[in-house]
Amino acid sequence: MPPSLNHPSSRSLRIVFLGTPQFAAACLEQLLLSRHQVVGVVTAPDRPAGRGRSLKASAVKEVAVQHGLPLAQPEKLKAPEFHAVLDEWNADLGVVVAFRMLPEAVWNRPALGTVNLHGSLLPQYRGAAPIHWAVLNGETETGASTFLLQHNIDTGHVLGTVKVPIGPNDTTGLVHDRLLEAGKHLLVDTVHALADGTANPVPQAELMPQDGPIKEAPKLFKEHGKIDWNKDARAIHNQIRGLNPFPGAWTTLPDGGTLR
Repeated sequence: MPPSLNHPSSRSLRIVFLGTPQFAAACLEQLLLSRHQVVGVVTAPDRPAGRGRSLKASAVKEVAVQHGLPLAQPEKLKAPEFHAVLDEWNADLGVVVAFRMLPEAVWNRPALGTVNLHGSLLPQYRGAAPIHWAVLNGETETGASTFLLQHNIDTGHVLGTVKVPIGPNDTTGLVHDRLLEAGKHLLVDTVHALADGTANPVPQAELMPQDGPIKEAPKLFKEHGKIDWNKDARAIHNQIRGLNPFPGAWTTLPDGGTLR
């Protein structure tokens, strides 16, 4: 990836940003520091949370409101009224970080398409939980990738990557924070390169590993956390740190209770 170009003569893109959690919010804040213009933000509808079940805004919505950005919170991404909002924003580029699966009518709407930031070195660890699975599998290195969305999930041409180490005792939470710091800068550099015409999209077929199969990163559920004490110590150690802080590793006690 070429170095960032951030001078007045460089092209400024109109961007629609789509995301929900804190990871995405930090990326949005980094993008707002660049020369590009975020013309609209799309995030999840407010959801009940806490003991009082009061409605809670997403981290991305909080950033959007703080900066006075146009905001959409569609329940249905195929709704004509939502598409009308996207047309009104007239974005050059879509940027999506930690959001729902998008229909083509959304990701293919901007002239330059839509870029996604994914928490792995694609094509490895495609799926919903790439950071977790890298730690669960005992990897010593992972990274983040930016790529152009296409029909099949996480398979689009790669625009840029950044590598980060995984220590023997690192948890998923620690690796997440490390990836966020590296990934948000990679994302802005990618947007700069697309604006300047210097981006070099690489088909994932050219990045396939030579020493083994592709490792997947499917969604995790509570049952993934149950410890099998017949496994070796290293596998159990990786399971515990890979599921920390969420969804957590657990075992049953002789009295029938559960220990996290």
